[in-house]
Amino acid sequence: MENKFLFLSDNDVRSIIGDNLEFCISTIEKSFMVMTYGKTLQPDKVSQIIDEKSQNRINCLPSTIYDIETSGTKRVSVFPTNKAIGLRNVEGFTILSDTTNGKLKCLMNSTLATSIRTASVGAIAAKYLAKKDSTTIGFIGAGEEAKEHFKLVKAVRPSINKCLFSSRTEKRIQNLIDELAVEYRDVKFINCANDYEIAMVNSDIIVTAISSQQKVLKGEWIRDGMLYIHVAGLEDEFSVAEKADKIVCDQWESVKHRTQTISQMYNKGIIKDEDIYADLGEIISGEKKAREDDREFIYFNSVGLSVEDVYLANEIYNIAVSNNIGTWINK
Repeated sequence: MENKFLFLSDNDVRSIIGDNLEFCISTIEKSFMVMTYGKTLQPDKVSQIIDEKSQNRINCLPSTIYDIETSGTKRVSVFPTNKAIGLRNVEGFTILSDTTNGKLKCLMNSTLATSIRTASVGAIAAKYLAKKDSTTIGFIGAGEEAKEHFKLVKAVRPSINKCLFSSRTEKRIQNLIDELAVEYRDVKFINCANDYEIAMVNSDIIVTAISSQQKVLKGEWIRDGMLYIHVAGLEDEFSVAEKADKIVCDQWESVKHRTQTISQMYNKGIIKDEDIYADLGEIISGEKKAREDDREFIYFNSVGLSVEDVYLANEIYNIAVSNNIGTWINK
């Protein structure tokens, strides 16, 4: 295949991932172990912000994973304004090359994989950091990311039997509930409309899965025992992190150079390196203890890491090759 590369469309990737939630979660968990113990290169993300107000942007996330002889870059556009014109607000493509010879081996649509990767990280956080008897999950946001987070968190916390969705658009919530209720008959879904407080204060696990740059999560809504999964950028008041017994990141060194809530707090001198309890890889490996008390409020910040993207993309590529999925293209 020296003079060819494999193209995987969105439909190809969907056919491989399907409903195999365990594959997604276990693959991303392995990527954390590679980051912790393997040999990788992970330069900083390059972000081209097209519009500061809307945060319409195009990001490039490169990394090399020596363990699997693969180097890759994910190019992902995040355009929150697309919702108003009926377009998906996230679109991604990943390019994979062989590190033994530099040859291009795959170009894939990674729009779904991006959403699955992000939700898998949240699910892994819930696996280790949520209360074991968690029964309720609450969302601000009712889009694709909220849907995937519910499905993957439910996979690791099957005790969840109530889900509260809140969003600016009540119809969007109802459409999501109607979709999920067919498969998850053991869960009571509640449409909280745009009352974010109700969705948050009554939940063991809370998730902000939105694209806006507004501090919609209030510190006064936080109670003991919660796990907060922070997905995007700036969606919570500084007081939320200040209430945390533990702050855990997917990778703090990457987070603190970004523009998320705790990144801004770091730049303002409100929090310091020593205020971050652990990276998620340290929790998974057992180097740091996970939840130690059901009364702890734990703040988990996910920034999204290229090693996760490239590791997942390479696994998808291997499955595609083994099952003759995709289209080989001459260079």
